[in-house]
Amino acid sequence: MSRKKSPPPRLRVRGLTRRFGDVDVVKGLDLDLKAGAAVALVGRNGAGKSTVLRCVSAADVPTAGTVELDGVKVEERSPLTRRDMAVVMDDMDFFPDLSVVEHLDLFARAHAVPDAEAVVDAVLHEVRLVPQSGQLPGTLSSGQRRRLALASAFVRPRKLLVLDEPEARLDSAGLEWLVERLRREKADGLGILLASHDASLVEAVADSVLDLDQRS
Repeated sequence: MSRKKSPPPRLRVRGLTRRFGDVDVVKGLDLDLKAGAAVALVGRNGAGKSTVLRCVSAADVPTAGTVELDGVKVEERSPLTRRDMAVVMDDMDFFPDLSVVEHLDLFARAHAVPDAEAVVDAVLHEVRLVPQSGQLPGTLSSGQRRRLALASAFVRPRKLLVLDEPEARLDSAGLEWLVERLRREKADGLGILLASHDASLVEAVADSVLDLDQRS
């Protein structure tokens, strides 16, 4: 009697190495992330957290190693990667000529979200950007731009969230909201890979912690 093969982890990283010149910023990293769980990357500035996230999200190409999402190789041009992975990096660009609501509406409709208008409206209320919905991104405060970046991920379908210091520039109320939202994402079966300097966020959300300082 054959055993049913268990599904692959939501995210599997094997032997991830990223070299710049003669320096290995990340070397031989292995990581498994299950659906409904969160892994936090911690460590000092320069430890390689953002580099790992950029390689996982296919924004950068690793020198060696593999990255798989639900058993399929992650590639920048792959429709599956673009469909299932939502990414919020610290240097995220916005569409400068689109208002906040137009920006989110474009994200939702590009991913064929049913009832996109209602989804965008709900997320705008959740991230407290309704008063700024008609403004251009360049007119927002840094905290408002961070909430817009997070909203861009929450208005689209996703199976994996990749977040680079999502707590940056959020006030205490914003941090409380973020913790609650990420817990809901896990409860809905998403995987979350985040880099953070905020110990309270890591403790509240992460199921496991990978300290990159311990690997250097």
